[in-house]
Amino acid sequence: MEPTNAIGERLREIRINLNLSLDETAKLTGVSKPMLGQIERGQSVPTITTLWKIATGLKKPLSSFLDNRQTEYDIVNIYDASPITEDNGRMRAYTMFPYDPIRSMEMFFIEFDSECRHASDKHSDGVEEYIMVLSGKLQLVINGEEVVIEKDNAIRLRADVPHEYNNPFSETCTVYNIIYYPK
Repeated sequence: MEPTNAIGERLREIRINLNLSLDETAKLTGVSKPMLGQIERGQSVPTITTLWKIATGLKKPLSSFLDNRQTEYDIVNIYDASPITEDNGRMRAYTMFPYDPIRSMEMFFIEFDSECRHASDKHSDGVEEYIMVLSGKLQLVINGEEVVIEKDNAIRLRADVPHEYNNPFSETCTVYNIIYYPK
């Protein structure tokens, strides 16, 4: 199944399970009804910002719209899946481990090219992100405060406040991003 169709089918499934119309979903998420319809029909690939708006509005983890396979163990090659892109392709997020309700977390590998800027809406109350920089440097703006995280350093941050991921540096930055959802 194409990733676009999988996201659209999963969105439709979640929306129907919540007993929501497209109009109601648009009001909750801030994403227009026509865009939601295009996503559900597989006619549009949502940006990560759009997918975050949908996930936040429906109070669902981002990866619940992606592959949700559960097994005894998983070996992941991040480049086997299509990334979710943002900022004209300068940000690429690969799902490593989709949302797991038992562990209340999901994990991504993200690449930020030079000059990448990505603003993230605040997540649901209590959500935290853990970011480890593997290469380059990452500039975060957390609720207005700028912090630079260098290679081999990590940060835990409250994600229920506005935050940005920026790479104003010349080298591509790669990170692991774990998102924790409180129960």
